[in-house]
Amino acid sequence: MGEQQDKALAKKGQTVGLVIAVTMVLWLVANLAGPRLGLPGRYALLFDLAALAALVWSMVLIWQMWQARQADKQ
Repeated sequence: MGEQQDKALAKKGQTVGLVIAVTMVLWLVANLAGPRLGLPGRYALLFDLAALAALVWSMVLIWQMWQARQADKQ
């Protein structure tokens, strides 16, 4: 694997980690703040769906990274 490709994968990995961490923190804050602010339950569903979308996107990036590493082994 070339040095440039290693750097690209490392950057993608950092992005995935950051997205997962920020998503979880925002999701927790939204779930704690929602009832205290008197938001209806449909907003909780919206927060949940947004968090799921971010996590699915992260899984797609992880799968792309895995595929790139597998292609390099062959």
